[in-house]
Amino acid sequence: MPLYSTASQNPEREVYYQESCVEDESARQRCPSPSSAATTLRHSGGSDQSPSTEQGSPKTLLTQSYHVFDVKTKRLLVFLVSLAGIFSPLSSNIYIPALGAISKGLNVSGSQINLSITIYMVFQGLAPSFWGAAADTRGRRPVYIGTLLLYLIANIGLSICPSYEVLMIFRGLQAAGSSATIALGAGVISDMSTPAERGGYIGTFAGGPVLGGALTQQLGFRAIFQFLLILNLVVLVVIVIILPETLRTIAGNGSIRLHGVYRPLAYKFIKEPAYLVDADHRPSTQKFSLSAIFEPLKFLFEKDVFITLLFGSIVYTVWSMITASTTAMFQRRYNLNDFLVGLAFLPNGAGCMLGSYITGVIMDRDYQRTAEEYRRKHHLPEGTKVDKNELDDFPIERARMRNVWWVVAIFFATVAAYGWSVGKHIAVPLVLQFFIAYTATAVFNLNSVLMVDLYPGKAASATAVNNLARCSVGAAGVAVIEPFRSAVGNGPAFSILAGVAVALSPLLVVEWVFGMRWRVSRMERLREKDRAMKEKFEMIGSRGGNVEKK
Repeated sequence: MPLYSTASQNPEREVYYQESCVEDESARQRCPSPSSAATTLRHSGGSDQSPSTEQGSPKTLLTQSYHVFDVKTKRLLVFLVSLAGIFSPLSSNIYIPALGAISKGLNVSGSQINLSITIYMVFQGLAPSFWGAAADTRGRRPVYIGTLLLYLIANIGLSICPSYEVLMIFRGLQAAGSSATIALGAGVISDMSTPAERGGYIGTFAGGPVLGGALTQQLGFRAIFQFLLILNLVVLVVIVIILPETLRTIAGNGSIRLHGVYRPLAYKFIKEPAYLVDADHRPSTQKFSLSAIFEPLKFLFEKDVFITLLFGSIVYTVWSMITASTTAMFQRRYNLNDFLVGLAFLPNGAGCMLGSYITGVIMDRDYQRTAEEYRRKHHLPEGTKVDKNELDDFPIERARMRNVWWVVAIFFATVAAYGWSVGKHIAVPLVLQFFIAYTATAVFNLNSVLMVDLYPGKAASATAVNNLARCSVGAAGVAVIEPFRSAVGNGPAFSILAGVAVALSPLLVVEWVFGMRWRVSRMERLREKDRAMKEKFEMIGSRGGNVEKK
């Protein structure tokens, strides 16, 4: 990001002003001025920490690393937010093997218990819209603490759950508390990492169903929530101690000294990093209002966003329907107990884990390949850094989608075969579940990173909208899967679902062909809107000055 060097009274150091403290245009208007909050002090003499300046020039254009955290610190924080991020999938997956036991324990039907999955997915889709907007305006750290406290309350209620009604209420609260952790994690990662690094910082958790089955088999279904309660408490304490605020309107590139709720508790006991400096004025946070909650929903009216989310939501829904129906299908067909049902989810979990990790590596590689092609096309010197946030014509859509074609082809084929495989040797449907989970997770991760790329500076809100779209459609799918299977049979049911996904696959081609054109048009429209607002404010200011003169 561009920086300006200004004269310092201390000859041992120079002061650098970060002209763009965040990535999006509207947030740039909230950046402090060179003489105020966003000043970053750097000790001179270091090779890459004190860029050279032209003598006698009051403002010299410089370059600075995207973030001051080193790779080790970034990995630690990514591990921490990934640990918090497991609560959303873990709370869902650890629950599924216990559906039969919960149905018996609370004396309700299997269809009623499936509604507890639906209510979870509804809140899982809605809550991040609120939390994401709060995180993009008020900061990541306070929202992390708030959501994990809500999750803690929900797990306490579920640990002593006496009735079906209580289960439904606290499952909704549990989803509201846990679902935001993925959006928040995406926000933290976006704050710290460049687009070239972003694809690899993604993780998931594969062991939830096994834990759920084992705990239910040995201790009863309430032990699931007691386990989540303990894990929740540990992660909450670690976040309070270690995680600093990373929102760039508050923390800049990580070099501004934090105060209050934004400051990690650890800094009370250990020495702060040497690169932290006080700002002249504390950065002001953007006002949070109801409009901020609904603002991200406008993303859905953009053609490229809608197409991306619609196809991703269908893939996620099909995977959710397969996962939600596994317990009932396998217990009936293969006579498995709760623990063995949990083990049966291992291929699904392994597919999610590998799909997440390998897709991240592939996305990073594809970004570098696309950047190299861009350099050759525009005759840029080899090694020139290509930042898609500074270049509207950089084809980020194609960079992210280069390998989506073989992924969705495998997904279509394995879903179509899955229903017909149930009843044969159990290894057959389990192998198919592995590939379904692998490819579905790959599509979801591709969508998630692309959404962040399409709305830089609004990572949490973009991820929240993604979550809203997929969970809304997924909740409807989970609600109808049991009657749908009963009506048409397993084989036809999942073949029809594969057909729906195939029918919507041309949307990928549309995004590949027209995505960049739509994005560039949107960026130009937003810039024109910003210019018009700036001119309006200048006109109002000039009128005020004329009135004072009179």
